[in-house]
Amino acid sequence: MAEQTEGTVYVQATLSVLGGKWKILILWHLKDQTRRFGELKRLMPEITEKMLIQQLRELAGDGIVNRTVFSEVPPKVEYSFTAYGRSLEPVLHALCDWGEVHLSRD
Repeated sequence: MAEQTEGTVYVQATLSVLGGKWKILILWHLKDQTRRFGELKRLMPEITEKMLIQQLRELAGDGIVNRTVFSEVPPKVEYSFTAYGRSLEPVLHALCDWGEVHLSRD
């Protein structure tokens, strides 16, 4: 078995929480404000409702996102960062900055 380089375990742990096509984009939309499910769906029209629900549940399960349910009719559910989730803000901004540089390359 090949020896893992330093930090590989930590990168794997990060990817296990944030990996996939949608989670980072969901977090980007939550970084500045609390959002309802429908708002998130409108901001990401390409994601299916089933996938959005699954990704939000996983983020909540990992302690990154709060899911607040209001007992109203129709039901109202809001999503926001947890205090722990806020620790990802510098990572999100770094990814955004990198993407900007990447898109501006000649």
